[in-house]
Order: sequence, then C-alpha cells, then structure tokens
Amino acid sequence: MSFELPKLNFAPNALEPQISQKTIEFHYGKHHQTYVTKLNNLIPGTEFENASLEDIIKKADGGIFNNGAQVWNHTFYFEQFAKNGKKEPSGALKSAIEQEFGTFAEFKEKFTQAATTLFGSGWAWLVVDPDGELEIVQTQNAGNPLRDGKKPIMTCDVWEHAYYLDKQNARPKYLEDFWDILDWEVISERYNG
Repeated sequence: MSFELPKLNFAPNALEPQISQKTIEFHYGKHHQTYVTKLNNLIPGTEFENASLEDIIKKADGGIFNNGAQVWNHTFYFEQFAKNGKKEPSGALKSAIEQEFGTFAEFKEKFTQAATTLFGSGWAWLVVDPDGELEIVQTQNAGNPLRDGKKPIMTCDVWEHAYYLDKQNARPKYLEDFWDILDWEVISERYNG
C-alpha cells in the first residue's frame, strides 16, 4: 500500500490571518508530505507494507511509527479547520464537555493550558477514553492516543513548525488563534461517529 498526501478541505490562504498561506505551504506542503514520503520508503518488505495508518500507530515502532503517526496526526489536524465553521460544540458533545469540564470556556482554558505547557514537540488532544469519558491528553513527538485505546476527536499540533513562521515562539498566541478556525461540526461528527 502506498500512502498519499490527502487534499486540504480549504485553499492554502483560507485560514488567514490565523494561519498564513506560507505556514500552510510549509506545514502541509513540506512537513506533512515528507512524513508521507518517508513512510512510503520505510514500509516495503515489512509487516506494515499493507497496513492501515491506525495499525501502524498501534503496532509499529521507530521510524515507521513516527512517520505513520505523523501522517495520521497531521491529516486529523488539518481536517478540523474551516474559516467559517461552527464555532462551538452543540448537542451531545456540548453536554459531555460541560459534564467533564464545566463550561465550554473552562474546557478551552484547560485544553489551552495542556497545549501551551507541553514541553518540546508534540500534540494536545481531546479524546474519548475507553469508558466513554472525555479527557485532555498530551503526547510527545509523534504520539497518538489510539495507541492507548483512546479515540481522538480534536488535536492541536504544538511542534514549532505549526506556528513559528507566523507567531515565532509565541505558542500562546497560536493557541488563541487556533480556537477561531476550529470547525466544531467536524469535531462533533468525530465524537458521534
């Protein structure tokens, strides 16, 4: 099986000013593409030659895991954005967020804290744990909650390549803008699906 860089659901300049076209060109066009290319070069002749990205995340190690997880993580990350998407959760997801975190504003504060305090490179996630409860988790580097039996429904990439061209080292400013371009309809579909 050969993996391909998935198409974006938006034009490269569609998320401006929160995320610039230049960042999309580098983050998606170069970093994401490099993970796809490296994974395709690593899997021939291995047990993962015909595996799904999910199986690679759950079972692989080393370079195959790192590149496979980064392909999945980035695809998942980019799919949740829309300039004019739904700005807040509703229905079952809203109720679950309020039950677990209090208000939506309190959830945003806790998630932002997790994303801004993650040391080094990695990801902050909103996941459904095996008991069906919402949880905010951090993963280092290419880490993915699927490996721990958790279902991701939202993520924030806090590798510097996600924001450095636009925000330099100001990760909190990146997080502030991140909330403006999330499409909660996509995130709700992941939760309900």
